Amino acid sequence: MNKTEKTQVIEELVEKLNANNKIYLADCSTLTVEKVNAFRKQCFEKKVSVQVIKNTLLKKAIERANDSKLAELIPALKGETALIFTDTSNVPAKIMKEFRKGGKKPALRAAYVEDMIFIGDEQLDALVGLKSKNELIGEVIALLQSPIQRVMGALENKGGSEEAA
Repeated sequence: MNKTEKTQVIEELVEKLNANNKIYLADCSTLTVEKVNAFRKQCFEKKVSVQVIKNTLLKKAIERANDSKLAELIPALKGETALIFTDTSNVPAKIMKEFRKGGKKPALRAAYVEDMIFIGDEQLDALVGLKSKNELIGEVIALLQSPIQRVMGALENKGGSEEAA
């Protein structure tokens, strides 16, 4: 890869980093090609982007990104790194947890989710537990509907007892 190609890759990475606020770094080393392809397929089916990238290029892109908080991810850039982008904060964590039943890879190195940094594989359960925006909206709507449903139920019961009298 020559210098202009590297510069182009870095610029593309900077654009992706600036456009996403849900970024995962995973370790897929020691996985066989079949397993890596199966992992990528699961990610693709859930609309999660996976890209294996050189750490030096990713480091330069992180340094040039708009959000200075991304710099906290740089210490996690060791060995082979899979860069994962998603629209739903907990989907990559769920995929990793499901995929690695019986194994230890892919391992979470770090994640940047909604201005929060998660470092280390032990954070995977915390990421799995994060609720997506749609899940939170659904919970709020259910909570708002609950008192209304109780009032409606009480009114219906009261109306039913008057008709019986």
